[in-house]
Amino acid sequence: MNGVRSGTGPLEGAVIAVAGAAGPAGRATLLRLAEAGATVVGADAHPERLAEAVDAARYAHGGASVTGETVDLLDPAAAREWADKTETEFGRIDGLVHLVGGWRGSANFAETNLSDWDALERLLIRTVQSTSLAFQAGLERSDRGRYVLISASGATRPTAGNAAYAAAKAAAEAWTLALADAFRKAGGEEGPRTAAAILVVKALVHDAMRAERPTAKFAGFTDVKELAEAIAGVWERPAPDVNGKRLWLTPQP
Repeated sequence: MNGVRSGTGPLEGAVIAVAGAAGPAGRATLLRLAEAGATVVGADAHPERLAEAVDAARYAHGGASVTGETVDLLDPAAAREWADKTETEFGRIDGLVHLVGGWRGSANFAETNLSDWDALERLLIRTVQSTSLAFQAGLERSDRGRYVLISASGATRPTAGNAAYAAAKAAAEAWTLALADAFRKAGGEEGPRTAAAILVVKALVHDAMRAERPTAKFAGFTDVKELAEAIAGVWERPAPDVNGKRLWLTPQP
């Protein structure tokens, strides 16, 4: 397997792709997975920010195998090419972490702008469709395949000003649960050996946000480092325990 490291970390030998790797959550996830021993392949539509994220992970964890690919995840063919290239290059694919995000909202329900839905449908649903369809077969060939979606508690309890965002998140969750059902059926009587799981947060916070708003409490928010820890932890649990499950990182409404 070209480029796959060997060692003693809990994810040694695993090859994990991270979609939306250039943002703060992506940076934390690249680093945490590399620390656990995985070979990590990040993708983002922003090449400069992606290169910075990859370099930061490599610098922070010397010797880590972290690479980046500029991929338009709105293009299903491009997503499939990324999945095929990753599996061909490294000999396997053990995970896809979906961190592509975005938010738009309004002061109240009446002021909802349907252009927000158009944007969020592409960011939060189309990209999930592209990555899930592209990586399903490769993950099923793995002995520890995981598809991990990051969602928001608003999908379960929408608020008046977040109609478009909550609906898009809910649709992404439903799509991921359908993938989980496919993994369940593929496992037969023995149960799934590949899993699709949803990590649910209220919102995310990182150091730069705290620096910009030093008096803010960010109540109920999940730090991106804690999210990255939870992502890595999905591989520590048996597939049947996490497949088709919403794993809450914030109090459940």
